[in-house]
Amino acid sequence: MPEPLDSALAEVRSMLLGPALTRAVAAGRRRGLRPSVVRAELRPVALKAGPRLQIATSDGARPYTRNVAPGPEAHVAVEALLAEPFGNWHVETADSTLQLRVTKSGEAQVHRTAAARPAAAPAGHDRAKEYLLDPGDPIFTEIGGSAAKRRQVDAFLRALAATLPAEPARELTGPLRVVDLGCGNAYLTFAAYRYLAQLGLDVELVGVDVREDQRRRNTELAERLGWAERVRFVAGTIADAVVEPAPDLVLALHACDTATDEALARAVRWGARWVLAAPCCHHDIAAQLRTRPAPAPYELLTRQGILRERFADVLTDALRAGLLRLHGYRAEVVEFVDSAHTPRNLLIRARRTDSAPTDAQRTEYRELVAQWQVTPRLETLLTQLPPDR
Repeated sequence: MPEPLDSALAEVRSMLLGPALTRAVAAGRRRGLRPSVVRAELRPVALKAGPRLQIATSDGARPYTRNVAPGPEAHVAVEALLAEPFGNWHVETADSTLQLRVTKSGEAQVHRTAAARPAAAPAGHDRAKEYLLDPGDPIFTEIGGSAAKRRQVDAFLRALAATLPAEPARELTGPLRVVDLGCGNAYLTFAAYRYLAQLGLDVELVGVDVREDQRRRNTELAERLGWAERVRFVAGTIADAVVEPAPDLVLALHACDTATDEALARAVRWGARWVLAAPCCHHDIAAQLRTRPAPAPYELLTRQGILRERFADVLTDALRAGLLRLHGYRAEVVEFVDSAHTPRNLLIRARRTDSAPTDAQRTEYRELVAQWQVTPRLETLLTQLPPDR
């Protein structure tokens, strides 16, 4: 049964400003009216400065996110949204869910349900996927929203979340500075910015790609999203692009062959706190293995071409992780995207600890290199490159 709109919106107001709010979305428009934004999403967030109400709005082209303090600031922001002629409100709290639809006659159709505990998934079935970045986020309108792309974005963001500490702001004296080396069309770059900003972090991000046309394209996209002041792009090589000041977080996603080594070398020279690198092809070590006899009793590992290439992939990333440990990082090699989606599914993630390498770590690295008679490109780069710091 329809209800007076004013009383229904008063209930929405109480839920939005109450302590039990978990998420709210306003969208659509009333008959003959048009709100100033096409969508608004509200959710509580915990920042270093204290609890905030995060409000993300979109005008259909550019999303905008702000965090408002509880009290008068939140009241003003909520009143402004309630004054917009949205056609629908969906509000979730810890206790209940309210769905409000404004009818053509200007009344409110309201559906209320009590919060229920999620039911256990039936045996043999997976639970519904929960994405770190809402699949309905306006960013996917710009970067593309295929199921495969959403899966890769989510896998990347989960790896990013696992790499950063629970409260990265505690380890920073200013904004979180991020660089994406070899960013290409930058859809993971933009996803990283969106996710980190939604956490309430002050983020400055630079994307680097050798192609000038990619720089122009990505810059235009940053402008359309309204992020041009925080996300910028430069054209240049991974080894030589000018990035100032030095970043805290370095990304290198699917950089081919030794481009990954160049990215890791720059990260070490910068003294980056966190590194995420998803290697692509591994030609360098594979080529070296073709010209050297395998140490006994491992000839079978390299006799067949396809086995030699796969072993070279493993050996390359093992040596990269070993070198990062020798330079003061805790390094792990983990699965990036499920191998059903791509065979290039490994991710090197590292966090700087500044711990001196142990004799055992030095020995195991040196013995492995000597046994296979290879010269990792990353070792050469770390020896040759001047410091960036």
